[in-house]
Amino acid sequence: MLKKVVAIHDLSCVGRCSLSVVIPLLSAMGVQACPLPTAVLSSHSGGFQDVVCKNLTEEMKSFSEQWEMNKLEFDCIYSGFLASVEQIEITKEFIRKFTNGESLVLVDPVMGDEGKPYSLITPELIANMRTLIAESDIITPNYTEACFLLKKEYQGSGVNWRDLLPWLTELAEMGPERVVITGIPDKNKLLNLGYEKSTGSFFIASNQRIGERYPGTGDIFASVLLGRLLCEEGFGTALYKAGDFVAEAIAATQELNLPVREGLAFEHVIEQVNL
Repeated sequence: MLKKVVAIHDLSCVGRCSLSVVIPLLSAMGVQACPLPTAVLSSHSGGFQDVVCKNLTEEMKSFSEQWEMNKLEFDCIYSGFLASVEQIEITKEFIRKFTNGESLVLVDPVMGDEGKPYSLITPELIANMRTLIAESDIITPNYTEACFLLKKEYQGSGVNWRDLLPWLTELAEMGPERVVITGIPDKNKLLNLGYEKSTGSFFIASNQRIGERYPGTGDIFASVLLGRLLCEEGFGTALYKAGDFVAEAIAATQELNLPVREGLAFEHVIEQVNL
């Protein structure tokens, strides 16, 4: 049966991230993506100047009301960048209205990278993000975002991944059944660490570190992870496949010599997303 996902993300019209990667990747995996846009931006902010942003908070409310009136049902709710505390509250209410016992909720708590919050992210928003992940089944913070959620000190390249294993269980205690911390530097590699609460299992996926840090990488990883789970893959297998696909996209982007701010050229390897 075709699975249907509500993707609560922004739309950056230039630069591969958010809805511009979520929709094609889920579609390629045979999953219908129904966007609930949080904002429309002329481009993402990683390397582009004077970004134009249209906040869609009021439209989020109206969309939700119209969908509820039409008795729409969804198999999964997948949230990414949320521009305000109010949007977090709207997302929480949406989850409560549109989930049932079988629905899957993935929260990618998009808040920052390299130890710093993004421009719109405030301490109040971080505090409220903790209440959103309590509503989730899966979360996919990067290392910086895990620091924010757990009020830990960011250590940069000096982090030892073994020290982060207890973080996974701490995050799981905040609500989600499955936790992934992405993009952890380990010498010449990047690691994705996973934890499944019901089995007590840990997962470590390692990929070669190649070149620059590209915007939108986390969106690609989380989307492939979710798509594989909806296609009935096990959690560990889905985690490894998501990491491998990101590595293939990075290699393709390096070969094409594209500007970093354009994001990953996933279009050139999209046929591998189902391997």
